[in-house]
This record gives sequence, structure tokens and C-alpha cells, in this order.
Amino acid sequence: MTPADYDFLRKFLKERSGLDLSVDKQYLVESRLTPLARKAGLSGLDELVQKIKSGATALGADVVEAMTTNETFFFRDKIPFDHLREAVIPELLQARAARKSLRIWCAAASTGQEPYSIAMCLKEMGAQLAGWRIEIIGTDISPQVLEKSKSGIYSQFEVQRGLPIQLLVKYFKQTGEMWQINPEIRAMIQYRPLNLLQDFSHMGKFDLIFCRNVLIYFDQDMKTQIFGRLAKTMEPDGFLALGAAETVVGLTDAFKPHVDRRGLYRPNAMRASPSIVPGMGAGLKVVGAR
Repeated sequence: MTPADYDFLRKFLKERSGLDLSVDKQYLVESRLTPLARKAGLSGLDELVQKIKSGATALGADVVEAMTTNETFFFRDKIPFDHLREAVIPELLQARAARKSLRIWCAAASTGQEPYSIAMCLKEMGAQLAGWRIEIIGTDISPQVLEKSKSGIYSQFEVQRGLPIQLLVKYFKQTGEMWQINPEIRAMIQYRPLNLLQDFSHMGKFDLIFCRNVLIYFDQDMKTQIFGRLAKTMEPDGFLALGAAETVVGLTDAFKPHVDRRGLYRPNAMRASPSIVPGMGAGLKVVGAR
């Protein structure tokens, strides 16, 4: 691949997906796109670039798909889900007691392990959420991975990565060599295609946003823009969960780090809220169980 073709692909990927490739990542592009070119019956990456330049929309979408990292697994990094159980949900249960509803957004849902992990956490809370309306939305730039998310079907390898055995037995059914999460958990999540570079104000307001392990691929200006737009889609006393290698520090003043929960952030315009007594959520009674 010529330097000019690589520069074109770098700009194309940044415009379409936000992926910010450095000049030394040409090997990565070649390793991922050469099989794609071969599958499309093209002579090589030079012809692939020419096809994209001539307006081959479907091929351009395949290029973005091939270059988008979809690495994920159940309960990834563990700590964010500890935060969810121990701090986020107990506080939101108190703050939303009057309306009895929660809206949660997984902004980089990939193949579904993260939103399903959240759903299982909530399901395990049982009676505490009886009568509550829980809306979980999972979005991703890739229609292909969203189709896998909707199916809820995973290999033995995938369910062995991070998923506690008791939850596998409780919420999955084995079919041959594959495992499918049960319909009750699948029904808790709505999946939608979404590119974070585009406007997402139509999504409405959320109490909790998981935007983990995706912004690391964007440049600083793009991260700052996305943080600003995320803040506008969040309730003033909501929560933002980022990946272990991500932070808002030095990028935006729209959010501030949670005082004692690493990786968790609050909107800076947050209204003063009553302090939460540890374990408060555990004794919460909610009437009107479904």
C-alpha cells in the first residue's frame, strides 16, 4: 500500500468512525483490510482505495466494520459493575423513588456482553426493582455486531470470559456448543445502530451512561466534543462510566471524577443531592411488583 493510499484510509476512517490511526499503524490496516479486499474480488488495497474513492458505499462500510475494534467480554474489568451494584443503583433508587424508572445507555455495546452484564446485575437485585421501569439501550456503529447482540448467542470461549458460572447456569441455555441468554434478559435491552460522531440528542436523557473503551480511539478534540454532547444527554445527577484507560481530566469540565469510585464520573452541573448511607438500597421497598 502506498503512503498516499494509507493517508486516504486514515482520513476516511477518522471521518466515518472517529478512529484516529497513527502513521505507524499501516501494518494493522493492511492485516485487516487485505482479507476484505480479497473477499471482494479485488487485486489489493490499491484497488480497494480506488473503489471507495469512486463511491462504493457498501465497501466503505465494510472497511469501517473491519477496522472497528469489537473486543469485549462479560463483566469486563469487574470494578464498573461493583460500582453499579454498590453505589450507582442504590443512589438512583433513592433519587428516582418518585418516578420509579431508570434509563441506561451502553454507547459502545459491541456484541452485547456489556449491556447483558448490566441487565443481569439489575435482575439479581430482584425485589428492589419490582415495579420499576428499566430501559437499557445498546448502540454501536456496526450493524453486524448488533445482530449478534440481539441474538444473545455466545461460544463457550465467550461465556468463559468474565461470566460467573452461577449466572451462566441461571440465565443461559446451552444449544450444541453455543450458549444463548434467556429471552427475559434479551427483552431488557433495545439495540440501535449509532455513530458517536453524529448527533445523538434524539436519544433523550439518561441516568447512567456506559461509554467504555471506545473514546481511546479518538483524538483529543473529538473526545472533548463527545463528552460535551454526552453531558447534554445525561440527567444532572446521573453517572458516566468510562474504561480503565480513559478519563475526562484535562479534556473537559462537563464531568468531574466521582470522589471515591475510579472510572465513574458525575456531571459538573450536578444538583446537590442527599448523602447516601452505605447499603441504603438493600432495604428499599418498592410496591407494585410486575
